[in-house]
Amino acid sequence: MNAQIKHKADPKRLFDFLSYQLENFPLPDMLAAKENGEWRKYSTREVGEKVDQISASLIKMGFSEGDGSIESRDKIGIISQNCPEWMLADMAIQQVGAVSVPVYPNITNNELKFILQDATVKMIFVGDTSLFGKIMEIESELPRLQHIYSFKTVPGIPQLTELMQEITPEQKLQVEESREKVKETDLATILYTSGTTGIPKGVMLSHKNIVSNALGAADVIQEVGVQGKRVISFLPLNHAFERMATYCQFYSGAAVYYAESMDTIAANLKEVKPTLFTTVPRLLEKIYEGILAKGNELTGVKRKIFFWALDLAEKFEINKPQSLTYRLQLAVANKLIFSKWREALGGEVKSIITGAAACQVRLLRIFTAAEIVIQEGYGLTEASPIISGNRYSEENRMFGTVGPLLKGVEVKIAEDGEILCKGPNVMMGYFKRPDLTEEVMEGDWLRTGDIGEFIDGKFLKITDRKKELIKTSGGKYVAPQPIENKMVESPWIEQIMVVGEFQKFVGALIVPAFQSLKTWYQEQEIPYPGNDKVLDTKEVRQLISESIKKYNLDFNPVEQIKKFRLIPNEWTIEGGELTPTLKLKRRTILEKYEEFIHSIYS
Repeated sequence: MNAQIKHKADPKRLFDFLSYQLENFPLPDMLAAKENGEWRKYSTREVGEKVDQISASLIKMGFSEGDGSIESRDKIGIISQNCPEWMLADMAIQQVGAVSVPVYPNITNNELKFILQDATVKMIFVGDTSLFGKIMEIESELPRLQHIYSFKTVPGIPQLTELMQEITPEQKLQVEESREKVKETDLATILYTSGTTGIPKGVMLSHKNIVSNALGAADVIQEVGVQGKRVISFLPLNHAFERMATYCQFYSGAAVYYAESMDTIAANLKEVKPTLFTTVPRLLEKIYEGILAKGNELTGVKRKIFFWALDLAEKFEINKPQSLTYRLQLAVANKLIFSKWREALGGEVKSIITGAAACQVRLLRIFTAAEIVIQEGYGLTEASPIISGNRYSEENRMFGTVGPLLKGVEVKIAEDGEILCKGPNVMMGYFKRPDLTEEVMEGDWLRTGDIGEFIDGKFLKITDRKKELIKTSGGKYVAPQPIENKMVESPWIEQIMVVGEFQKFVGALIVPAFQSLKTWYQEQEIPYPGNDKVLDTKEVRQLISESIKKYNLDFNPVEQIKKFRLIPNEWTIEGGELTPTLKLKRRTILEKYEEFIHSIYS
């Protein structure tokens, strides 16, 4: 680990990261994003000035911490793609003692309405015209919403820049007084996550929750050496992982550059030349799929060398001695093949931190062999969010595990194998839902819903999921029951089970409504081919596809069923697929139809 210079006192509240960076290592590009085709850089000093200006405007508009209670604090929403303005607004909201309520830009209108109503949001920042349109569709049902401001120019509404006016000494004093009132134990943000019922739960995180996690995570990234270097950000900022990582990067003196969009990441990586970035396994899979596609285009000797290098990388190990022959061959592969991979990522990437879902060990081996260290971590929103993480140093990294615990975080394994977590990072509770809080808390211990074990008494390994929630390889939680309940409204679907744990997308196993299909065939005056053969007919696949397409509209893109397999037999209690109360025995079905599921994703 790099020797750390003794800096001033560590931050206590989220906005303290700003003054900490200004005092210790001010940057010319604390935040940066593309504007009109050029990188617009915000220095640490400029960020501080703009945050104070927005805070002064919010105070003038009457936003405050109220009487200090959770209920009385003003709630301000943010719905936007990643950009510097997102973080400026976030820190400005914190400084006045208000609470930021960020949401996914691709959220459904129903969920958005629920969150803004539940949190009694008085003001919202929208990223662009399309997101403003989303708010306008539900505005009549949001009586508490008083102000809408945009980050980019949106006709008809004021822009964030209007809140960035030069402030008077008196306003400066007001901001300082407001900031002084904010305690580390105060509520900083409410992050809504989908529950098993599909109704979002508001996770309340205090300044201390996120700050403690950012300081603990600093050990993970400072070892890579990021001070004065660049990182690139593209995971949604309303996700606890990216939000905390940003504050951690502020603390570690890294310049944060925002990718223009998911489509421009490849080009942005080459421009920014980051030392490190955070991602989810699905994006690593996409990068690898792109590399593989290029390899498949090669011919002759070049193609042979490419796949020889790939084969070599799949055998890579850490913490185990490898033969001299292997090491020499790997050096050749690095020079001929893997150096080009690193160039495609900007040429300076030393480490990629991945979380939010399990990463294929095969990918960990391949990238690490290519001198791109993948540091896999683990956590959940309720833990602010990181519980453990693999480090850059080999002795603190192990394939197939989520690494050693973060500083200050305690973990114990319950009798049933569930991972319980305790520490300053554990949430304050669920907003307005003490009943749900009680369900996941055992004293000071948070029930994670994951089953795990320690390897060598040091590395945490996730072995199973206790919850029924599905987690895609993109790190998004999907509640299967609301989707299944909606889909069986179709006259053609008798039974359905949503699948997709650690996969790229949500799929489904479907038992067709055979009786309805027989009737349809009779009406069309076509002979019914029988339950087995009917599954392969174009007509039946089309009827079910149209139903899925129709009901998919009720869900977020990540929850929508992309592919399905039809099952020839109905699930029954006798067959072992249903419980006595007719609930799906998911584990049994997963095992019984393993090949069917495999075919969905192959």
